[in-house]
Amino acid sequence: MEVLTIQGLKKDFGGKEVLRGLDLSVPEHSIFGFIGRNGAGKTTAMKAVLGLLRPDGGTIRIMGEKVRFGQTRTNRHVGYLPDVPEFYPYMTALEYLRFCGEIGGMAKADISARSKELLDLVGLGQERRRIKGFSRGMKQRLGIAQALLARPKLLICDEPTSALDPVGRKEILDVLLAAKEQTTILFSTHILSDVERICTEAAFLSDGRIAMHGTIPELRSMRPSDGFIVETERKEDAASLTKAFGELRPGEDNTLTFHGGRERFFAVMGYVAENRIPIQRIERIEPTLESLFLEVTK
Repeated sequence: MEVLTIQGLKKDFGGKEVLRGLDLSVPEHSIFGFIGRNGAGKTTAMKAVLGLLRPDGGTIRIMGEKVRFGQTRTNRHVGYLPDVPEFYPYMTALEYLRFCGEIGGMAKADISARSKELLDLVGLGQERRRIKGFSRGMKQRLGIAQALLARPKLLICDEPTSALDPVGRKEILDVLLAAKEQTTILFSTHILSDVERICTEAAFLSDGRIAMHGTIPELRSMRPSDGFIVETERKEDAASLTKAFGELRPGEDNTLTFHGGRERFFAVMGYVAENRIPIQRIERIEPTLESLFLEVTK
């Protein structure tokens, strides 16, 4: 089942077309990477999904229900984490979730149980400090807990790791992986390594349209590898290969990197066999989302 479908979405700002017929579908219980450069229109698209921005064309459906600007009924299916979530600094995390549950009309018993469950999920179950003492990463984790409070069918995260250090990024990605059991996640980002780590599917946004869309293995397979790494046992053998094949580039220790076609690969292997060069390993260089994204959006 498709939790979110977008068809022909268009948006113009002062004569500048930001979205030019965006088509996108997000299947249930996926972590969907919505990838684009800064300013590519990711946030614009998500504001339209939330009914906060009037599109100039196209339709958006959440759980089969049409999204209408200014009428946020479909948002009962959605949890939202902005890139910089804001909180009441004088509250504790538990007080804040209880407050959100109360204004959302949740039953008191459900608020208590759900708040404890989610704070444990995001690693804040034992935190008693006021939110004003939280780090940026802790606030992001609390934001995820708040967004999941009403058991949404779709969790939208707008670049949740963009301003975090490596430890904070890992913590947030681990939380999102755990949250996948409860909801479907639309994960907007420009950090390709994050997408490769946790996403099941992804789409590249370029020039206001989806340039490429598929599962992570499908996307990688769209750009065949043309490189490999050779590691020799002896330093002098690596030097010999470099002299024979100028395109081989030395790396650490006795490793050499090569980019080229199949015929050149066989030529290198033929030289290795003919000269009886002891090889520690031969490793194919797998294509990355980063290389594919740069190729698609250049």
